[in-house]
Amino acid sequence: MSIAQLAKAQSADTTTRKISADTAKQTVKLLDTAKYDSLVMKLANGDHSGRWPVKKAPLPLPGATLPFYRVVAYYGNMYSTNMGVLGQYPPKIMLEKLQAEVKSWEAADPSTPVKPALHYICVTAQGEPGRNGLHNLRMPFKQIDSVLHMAQKINALVFLDFQVGFSNVQTEIPKIEKYLQMPNVNVGIDPEFSMKEGSVPGKRIGTFDAADINFVSNYMAGIVKKYNLPPKILVVHRFTKRMVTNYQDIKLHPEVQMVMDMDGWGGPDLKKDSYKYFISHEPVQFTGFKLFYKNDIKNPPKRMLTKAEVLKLQPAPVYIQYQ
Repeated sequence: MSIAQLAKAQSADTTTRKISADTAKQTVKLLDTAKYDSLVMKLANGDHSGRWPVKKAPLPLPGATLPFYRVVAYYGNMYSTNMGVLGQYPPKIMLEKLQAEVKSWEAADPSTPVKPALHYICVTAQGEPGRNGLHNLRMPFKQIDSVLHMAQKINALVFLDFQVGFSNVQTEIPKIEKYLQMPNVNVGIDPEFSMKEGSVPGKRIGTFDAADINFVSNYMAGIVKKYNLPPKILVVHRFTKRMVTNYQDIKLHPEVQMVMDMDGWGGPDLKKDSYKYFISHEPVQFTGFKLFYKNDIKNPPKRMLTKAEVLKLQPAPVYIQYQ
């Protein structure tokens, strides 16, 4: 039986997917395509719009995290107690809280194992131009190293997140290649702080085009190929339409799993509507959802969405981030 026939036997639509012959060969040998397709269908959560599961998405290389696991991440910066829970508590307490959330998500959806993650902002947008004039501040490598050390203690994934300010992903992403060589290191990019029109970060909401996102995913795919790594995850934050332009032109790769993360804060209804219009209605590959321990409870009804409510979304998020 040929490779194509084997792939067809495991998944009815595998032969229509745009993957190379080498990738197909690896996938047949090591990736459970039937399970992968079943889990992707499960994430659609009964969606009848035709958007989910995403059509013609490539099968991932062997070793893919999604959708075999749900990722639950703590977000922030070690120099700030206000940017997220990652930097709000001493490391030991923060890791204990994260592990408690992991267990809680596994209880809410026992069929999906959970991987913990530390989502660290390694380039932060700044209100002042700074020495480089780019309204951003790059964290020292020793700080990234400390996050990697913390992650190692609980076998967590690491996401290095970029708020580029007046800079761009083409300049910033290659600076962390030595970290991307590590199998557990992934990337997050935040259009909110990509100030293409020249506004000071925080004054207006920024934007990334599909071309920017494609640069990052292409770069990551190249790293995966070069160092023979399992697929990496790229998280793109979003809570408005303008934050991501030309979403339909975003290219997918077997080496990179794309997550569009609903990043807005507010009450349950506002968050569900934002997810519906800016994530669900513009499908890319996988989805994520951010929960804010503080900001989500500022306004009535002063509560966060429950895990059960999040799991009912169409599609169900496979990446959960806490700030």
